[in-house]
Amino acid sequence: MITIREQRELWEVRALSTRAALSADTKGRVEEIPPCTIRTAFVRDRDRILHSKAFRRLKHKTQVFLAPQGDHYRTRLTHTLEVSQIARTISRALLLNEDLTEAIAMAHDLGHTPFGHAGEAALNELLTGGFTHNAQSHRVVERLEHSGRGLNLCREVSDGILCHTGDRLPFTQEAQLVRFADRIAYVNHDFDDAVRAHILTEGDLPSWIRESLGDRPKERINTLVTDLIGFSADRDMVSLSPERLKALTELRGFMYERVYTNSVAKAEESKGKDLLCRLFEHFIGNGGDMPAEYQAIAGTEGIERAAADYIAGMTDRFAVMKYSELTIPKGWEKL
Repeated sequence: MITIREQRELWEVRALSTRAALSADTKGRVEEIPPCTIRTAFVRDRDRILHSKAFRRLKHKTQVFLAPQGDHYRTRLTHTLEVSQIARTISRALLLNEDLTEAIAMAHDLGHTPFGHAGEAALNELLTGGFTHNAQSHRVVERLEHSGRGLNLCREVSDGILCHTGDRLPFTQEAQLVRFADRIAYVNHDFDDAVRAHILTEGDLPSWIRESLGDRPKERINTLVTDLIGFSADRDMVSLSPERLKALTELRGFMYERVYTNSVAKAEESKGKDLLCRLFEHFIGNGGDMPAEYQAIAGTEGIERAAADYIAGMTDRFAVMKYSELTIPKGWEKL
């Protein structure tokens, strides 16, 4: 009798574009496993990511505004969910593999540090060979999760995670569209948060960008998503039209100038960077203060790599707590 998974795989052959990555034709995993009777390979990967510890920690990691007091500011987790929603919409419209798209989107930021890009910059300066969050996200699923065994994901998913940003393009169209969904999501939801924080007003955005993309974040997201779908429909590579790509690039540049490097919005970031630098220095000299799994990494890949892995996995609040635990003297408790 044909299984539910096999029914789904046959449906993909009939319903999806010839440019879609088919679950039955996956390039496989590092360690092959028996197929599931219900879930396709890419659905299993999505589920493994969703149930990982690294995914749960995203709820307490900075997106833009460090430890915001308001309940409505984005965190790294809500950013991830917004990227996933946008990516799934595009994938469905282009008749690509929505399950593969979702798996990549859900995991693309698993390697982000505490304190957002400030933390990434700190570790990049400290770690010999440098540090990038996309490479760390790939390392999380390949090496660090599941007690050092990794999540054993399909190669299509791992490649999409590694290549969601940077110069190297991923080999599936599903991963290519996640690259755009990530940018579309963060420039628009970060703008919305900046307005909420009174860093910007809607009128601050240059008029030609508003004329090209729309007056409000939701309008701009709709314009960009619609354009991406229309421009990519019959192409071998997913992309925006030149006009909309130029507008998105200009919007991203505007956000870097007015928000991402804004002295008011980022006032606490230097403290976050300094905190992570001090933690790194401590663990370099005191590797025994790290959990056993990171001590094992130190033994095989070096103390710097282990310290960077441990710190990158911390949430904002755990980093602050660990720093306090290591540097602030405790009061005498025994009578």
